[in-house]
Amino acid sequence: MMSNMTMLSFDYGTKSIGVAIGQQLTGTARPLTALKAQDGVPDWNKIEALLKEWEPDRVVVGLPLNMDGTEQPLTVRARKFANRLHGRFGVQIELHDERLSTVEARAELFERGGFRALSKGSVDSLSAVIILESWFENHYS
Repeated sequence: MMSNMTMLSFDYGTKSIGVAIGQQLTGTARPLTALKAQDGVPDWNKIEALLKEWEPDRVVVGLPLNMDGTEQPLTVRARKFANRLHGRFGVQIELHDERLSTVEARAELFERGGFRALSKGSVDSLSAVIILESWFENHYS
């Protein structure tokens, strides 16, 4: 029996962190925002506000891996971000391989609106959508 969990996802980056919200029942997500980060450090107050507003049952953090599946420096930082989220707010964290999410997000935005649609924030928040929807597919299809 599937419960309807609300899930928040983060596409971690050193300058910007995309955020999306999704429902497990529908297996769909939508972009929320992209948070500015200073060398990978987000405004934790904004993250806390998002968590309070949406009260997610779980949080999915995209794990940026190399195409061959090996880790890269950003992978370590994304893990650290996930650990801090858990440590600060006690939320249950899921890490999800996000190898193609940014590429996919760019292609999708380009289809919808050409180069004008490719603002960094919209790419990052759509990447967070793709990460979450792909997590749903892997876990519930």
